[in-house]
Amino acid sequence: MTLDRKKLAVVHIVKRELDLSDQEYRDILQRETGVRSARDLDETGFRRLMRYFAGSRHYRINKYGLTFRQKLFINHQVDDLGWDVQHFKNFLNKYYKKTEVDKLTKKEAIKVIESLKNILMHKRSSHAQP
Repeated sequence: MTLDRKKLAVVHIVKRELDLSDQEYRDILQRETGVRSARDLDETGFRRLMRYFAGSRHYRINKYGLTFRQKLFINHQVDDLGWDVQHFKNFLNKYYKKTEVDKLTKKEAIKVIESLKNILMHKRSSHAQP
């Protein structure tokens, strides 16, 4: 059985975000799952590929340890808040002295995630009150 469209999209998003060449991507697919195309992945192969990325150098976005997962989660939180790019850049600069997510350390990313969670909770609770 092949993967559903959402999981195929995740594989291709990860490939793009990690800036893998087609050759490197296909070599990883072959080595880790035994297939050369994401369309040929089954559920087990998908999980194996995602575990590989999570434990590999590819999972780290920068030399400071920021992970791909942290970046995706931060971007998701920013979308949930409805912030535009400039608003988020201003937030990062004001509180973390950084101009983009890719320059955060792993520890800074954890703090940004917690800050955004708190802002989102506050926003939701203030909208819930009459």
